[in-house]
Amino acid sequence: MSDEKIRVLLVDDEPLALRGLKLRLEKFPEVEIIGQSTNGREAVKDIKALSPDLVFLDIQMPGLDGFGVVRALIGAPAPLFIFVTAYDKYAIEAFEANALDYIVKPVEEERLSDALHRAREAIKNKVAASRESKLIEMLASLSDDDRDRIKELISDPAWTEKQRYSERLSFKDGSKVVVLMADEIEWIDAAGDYMCIHAGGKTHIIRETMKALQARLDPARFQRIHRSAIVNISKVKELHPHSNGEYFIILENGAELKLSRSYKEVVARFL
Repeated sequence: MSDEKIRVLLVDDEPLALRGLKLRLEKFPEVEIIGQSTNGREAVKDIKALSPDLVFLDIQMPGLDGFGVVRALIGAPAPLFIFVTAYDKYAIEAFEANALDYIVKPVEEERLSDALHRAREAIKNKVAASRESKLIEMLASLSDDDRDRIKELISDPAWTEKQRYSERLSFKDGSKVVVLMADEIEWIDAAGDYMCIHAGGKTHIIRETMKALQARLDPARFQRIHRSAIVNISKVKELHPHSNGEYFIILENGAELKLSRSYKEVVARFL
């Protein structure tokens, strides 16, 4: 991927915005601009014809808007999307539409650089996933036993359930949207009507219920240890029993959390 260019399509109904984004992107040698679309319907047609790796997509356009473009491509091979708009109120909806990133106009070069870095990493993962898929196909052709084993794996409810959980989660934190990889999250605790997400030495405060947040996290990696706390199992370093039936959990970063008696069945997940 390091020697390959990112094939990019630009979509915006404002000629000046389109030209400005093009000039900024031309400063990045890893980017190849393969086309420009001036409305949503044209974008859908160009995406299908050109198969870009990445699309910078304006949200507010007459007729078919940016979200409509994404919906029109459901069921077909789709590129990565970075939404570009003058209105930050669309941020949460953008991530719900599986956007890779979200940039507010006017586009700053440093912000654009961050978005392209995220795109490079995502494309690498996409390539890796494609290779893994081809490997499974090859193994499936070796013998009937191999095919049966793979079918058994794919039909396993636990495996299917796992696909529900995203590796990347987005949260509204004040006036900005924070995107975190699930593995970055160390623990989460409640503070009144807010949730505190601790990741990489920072704390992000969001307005969401514990129940809703827990539903977004893979239970194989994240466990409720208290009425108001969830922990990333992979971040647990030590487990200390207490005389009253509770436990104290020490994380890799030194944080100490309490595992209440009501959740003591979770202890087995750490052993």
